[in-house]
Amino acid sequence: MSLNHAVIWIDHQEAHVMFLSQDASEAEVIRSKSTHTHLHHKGGEVGSGKLALDSKYLHSVIQAVNKSQEILILGPGSAKLELIKHAHKHDAQIAEKIVGVETVDHPSDKEILAHARKFFYKVDQMI
Repeated sequence: MSLNHAVIWIDHQEAHVMFLSQDASEAEVIRSKSTHTHLHHKGGEVGSGKLALDSKYLHSVIQAVNKSQEILILGPGSAKLELIKHAHKHDAQIAEKIVGVETVDHPSDKEILAHARKFFYKVDQMI
């Protein structure tokens, strides 16, 4: 493994972006500027009742991993899927580097790294 592996754990408030190898890692946290945590849907109104993520937030997360060769995306809800859609729409080269997407609740940074190391070890063994 090299530091070309990246893992992103994302929800609607923040993203933990980590670059890793077997025995080294670097991390940063990117926070959304949005103050809306939940939008409740009222009966009889048109729309999903969901507030879309801030595109600047998604863009900064994608740009953080622009030099990575393989990207794993983790998260508890729909934010990870919105990030993937944003990548496909605005930066297809980064979208091609996404090798996995998994639902993971709210792990600690150590748990995220352990999960990513296990994932990338399996991916590297397939090559």
